[in-house]
Order: sequence, then structure tokens, then C-alpha cells
Amino acid sequence: MRGPLFYSKILLFGEYGIIKDSKGLSIPYNFYNGALKIDEHHTPSTHKSNQNLKRFLDYLENLMETQPHLVSFDLDRLKEDIDAGLYFDSSIPQGYGVGSSGALVAAIYDKYAKDKITVLENLTRDKLLQLKGIFAEMESFFHGKSSGLDPLNSYLSLPILINSKDNIEPAGIPSQTESGTGAVFLLDSGSTGETAPMVQIFMENMKQEGFRAMLKDQFVKHTDACVEDFLNGDVKSLFGNIKQLSKVVLENFKPMIPKEFHTLWKKGIDSNSYYLKLCGSGGGGYMLGFTEDLDRAKEALKDYKLEVVYNF
Repeated sequence: MRGPLFYSKILLFGEYGIIKDSKGLSIPYNFYNGALKIDEHHTPSTHKSNQNLKRFLDYLENLMETQPHLVSFDLDRLKEDIDAGLYFDSSIPQGYGVGSSGALVAAIYDKYAKDKITVLENLTRDKLLQLKGIFAEMESFFHGKSSGLDPLNSYLSLPILINSKDNIEPAGIPSQTESGTGAVFLLDSGSTGETAPMVQIFMENMKQEGFRAMLKDQFVKHTDACVEDFLNGDVKSLFGNIKQLSKVVLENFKPMIPKEFHTLWKKGIDSNSYYLKLCGSGGGGYMLGFTEDLDRAKEALKDYKLEVVYNF
């Protein structure tokens, strides 16, 4: 048995901000994916994923008892499959901010949810929010607290525009240009990041009035402007706003940026050859880069591994 593929995602804009109702824009990233499979031989390489699914099964059982109206799963079938050697076969790196747990949640919902909302029906705002709510509860098993956006993106395989917590819609993003020199890229930090401790630092910081004011007046303002510019294809304005956003993050989100990248981050801002921002919660994993001149950015970052995500 092999289930359908579910893709990784990239939150282009909105990390941390969406907790405080900024706009956000999330796109599927087809380079990485995962699918449910059964390993009848129960080989050691699939054992860890299988055990993880066992714990997830207990969690889902509990979820159905505490929130019976939220979602219902065919748990008997899931248990049977787990006993038969079910695992999640995934190329999505874990702890890299590209949605490894989101793809797993989407795959489980797709295969085992009863009365599921499908991608083929008319996805009204209510249905999208309902899905997001279900996925948030499911993914909380992995992160402690989840917005539900990663699994939603993976499940729908569509770009999603987050206008606010209660207002999300599928988004049309400008099509990529082959000839363009501008690009969005992933920069590998070479280490993994844990979401929960990063979110905890953020929540602690949110208790300070100065930090809250910075978030609203600078971080959310520039994030919202970036989303608007990107969707409108206004590249000139976009890079002005990304530069400001990159500065704000370097000044106020230092713990989320691996130490050895502080200088590199600043170098991009000072030279205008690239601008870096967090990809997911930070602390390791990937960082997201934006450049108007990919060759120039590659030269400046020649000691690092770049993966181009989007050209414009």
C-alpha cells in the first residue's frame, strides 16, 4: 500500500506575526514530500515512524472523546494498519521549518477521517477554517501549539493567503519567470531547530510592552506590506519592505537566528545583495533568502547551500 503524496510547504511571510494576526502567505514546496506506506517486514528503518503513529493514534482517540464534534476518524482501520507496519515515508527534513509534521497530519486526515472535507468540493471560507481548526488540534500533538496552516497547505497543495486568524483563502501568486534574475531561496543552516522552545521565547518576549509595540508597528507592518507586494508583483516595493523586515528580525529575534549567521544576515542588509528572514520558527533549519540578483547572492553565499524556491 502506498498513499498519495503530500508536499512540504514554505511560509514566505508571516512567521510569528500570524500569532498576532499579521498577514501571511504560505506556498507548497514540491521538492520534498511524504506518503503513508506499509512495511510488512517491520524493518528497523521504519520502526520509529511506526511507533510515533502509535502514539498519535492514542492522541487522536483522546481528541475524539474530548471534542466529538470536531472530527471523527476510522481508528480501527488506522490501528489495523499500524499493526501491519504503517509508517510515513518522507523526504521532508525534520526541524527545518518546511512542514514535516504538517504533511503527516494531512496524510492521516486524508486516509482515515470520516466525512472529510475534500479538495474537490467548493472550498468556502467556513470549510477552510473548519479544516484549519481540525489540523491545528491534530498537529498540536507534535508542537504543543499549532495554527493548522502547515497541514492545510499540504492537504490542499495550494498557496494560502492568511488575511487574519479567521480569514484565509486560496491565493493566486504571480507565475514564476524563467528569465528573471530575482529569486526566493532556502539557505541551509546545517542544524535542526525545535519549534516549541522558539515559540516559548517568543511568548516570553510578548510579555514586554516594548516587544509588543515593535511587533505591531514594525514587524506586522512590514510583513503585511511584503504579502501585498508579492501578490501584486510589485518587486521594487517588495525588496524595500523585505530589507526593513530583515532588519527588524535581526534586531528583535536574535535567539531565533543561529549565532554563526548573525554576521551573514547583516552582510546581506549592508550590501543589498540578499536579505534573509526566518523560515518557520527558526533556531536552525532553513533560513529564507530574497535577492534581486541571484548570481550576486550565490557569489556572496558561495560557502553555503542554496535551494531556489521561486524565480521572479
